[in-house]
Amino acid sequence: MTALALDIGATKFAAAVVNSDYSLRRVRRVAAAVVDPWDACRELLGVVAHDMRVTAIGIGAAGPVDVPGGVIGPLNLLPWRDGFPIVERVRALFPDAVVRLAIDGACLALAEHRVGGLRGVRNGLALTVSSGVGGGIVADGRVLVGRTGNAGHIGHIVVPGDDTPCACGGFGCVEAVASGMSSVRWARSRGWTGETGVELATAAAAGDPIARAALERAGTALGQAICSAAALLDTDRVVIGGGFAQSGEPLWGPLRAAVARHAGLGFVRELTVEPSPIGDGATLVGAGVLAVEA
Repeated sequence: MTALALDIGATKFAAAVVNSDYSLRRVRRVAAAVVDPWDACRELLGVVAHDMRVTAIGIGAAGPVDVPGGVIGPLNLLPWRDGFPIVERVRALFPDAVVRLAIDGACLALAEHRVGGLRGVRNGLALTVSSGVGGGIVADGRVLVGRTGNAGHIGHIVVPGDDTPCACGGFGCVEAVASGMSSVRWARSRGWTGETGVELATAAAAGDPIARAALERAGTALGQAICSAAALLDTDRVVIGGGFAQSGEPLWGPLRAAVARHAGLGFVRELTVEPSPIGDGATLVGAGVLAVEA
């Protein structure tokens, strides 16, 4: 009896075997920049599941998703942007297994609620700030799914005072302002010569004025979006993970300042915002929760 987890992200795919306590083994990863994403996913699952009888599979995918239809259409994964029937394809590989799909933000919330920073919290919000910005909602002790499975898509809250075009077709979305990829683009358009979010964070820590401005812009937008979501959802706690969230004080200082500035309502002033204790791989853990609880 074996459960698998599959994480389909904007920059990498990952798969693992899931233990009953939601820990993972046989973890395998591959860059998403491949010619055929399905071939990569199929190979990952085959390697991880070798010699095992698979009974359940949880899939966490970058959005948007259509959970009832079993289809994903990640904005940053061009071959699948118009829709890919991931549940049907995975079920064909493992016909005896239960296959469940969720957006990566919901998987993030599941992971944080079971083993991370939202454990024991009845009303919370989990964010990932990496190549994109995603999120999941815990309300009254359960993870919200929504009509199509896209609840918690905080990356497309519009932040004030910005009209940067977003891959979704809108303008001023927090993902277009505060993600690692977006922050790098903004900095490069102003003369910074680095290429990655890690390089941007390092430059900001060293005092580079353009890099610091990029992280201040990102942190401020994240704080604004968090306060908007907290006021809407009456949330106790926010935890933030993802690679770009590891950028340190140049990001977190402006983020916390924006939260303090916009948290005017009494119940929002009680909000706490902290780094995720899970770190990288939370979406894969959440997909494992999906599988184990299927």
